[in-house]
Amino acid sequence: MKRYAVPPAWAEAIEEWERALRAAGRSAQTLETRCEHMRRFARQTGAGAPGVVSRRRVEAWAGSHEWARETRRSIYASVRGFYTWAMESGRVTADPASALPTVAAGPAVPRPAPEAAYRAALADADARQHVILRLAGEAGLRRAEIAGISRHDLVRDLEGWTLIVHGKGDRIRLVPLTDSLAGEVRRALGKRGQWLLPSTVGEHLTPRHVGVLASRALPTGVTLHMLRHRFATVVNRSTGDLIAVQRLLGHVSVATTQRYVAV
Repeated sequence: MKRYAVPPAWAEAIEEWERALRAAGRSAQTLETRCEHMRRFARQTGAGAPGVVSRRRVEAWAGSHEWARETRRSIYASVRGFYTWAMESGRVTADPASALPTVAAGPAVPRPAPEAAYRAALADADARQHVILRLAGEAGLRRAEIAGISRHDLVRDLEGWTLIVHGKGDRIRLVPLTDSLAGEVRRALGKRGQWLLPSTVGEHLTPRHVGVLASRALPTGVTLHMLRHRFATVVNRSTGDLIAVQRLLGHVSVATTQRYVAV
């Protein structure tokens, strides 16, 4: 409940914004990320409602955090998006988010997880953590994509086993699995019903929970997303085909894929 401990005016506005984002077809992961950013913003600025936040308060809030460049870009995008919607819907009469500076994208610095760290994490992982790590490191899946895997997504084709991946923006892609990884996914699904990673309430785990489980297994300084970089780098070295890597990762642009591949 602490996540949602924001003033009532904020809670109501964020809930309406979330409905607007859902109506626009935004993914569940985007909804969770954007709304959590705004809950933090509401708590940290100390304002009782969206309409009383001043430009000066926004500048003070932004300048008080030591965020990584990409984190800052993502949070600023959430705040700007919220206030754009709030202006258009008549909830506020001024846009304090205009005080936020533009943060340029950082240079492409691929960060594949070290192989020794990956192998050590697998050796110490429990069953759930093990399949999560392998799906990221050996199939390139995002945490939200791992969370949403159901038994209907693993199919057999002419070459072996293929996973139907539900990616960002409701884009579907097909990722071939090795027999070893497909076997592990099949065993996990056989034990757990519809979902690969079921929750206690009958649905699947949230992407955030998947990230927490992975973090507990990985050594300090290594993240689940770095396993996705590992996958991209390994496939590119094996095939020399950057377009294939792009399609396996589910990127719209090959320029994004280049940020994942260490050469």
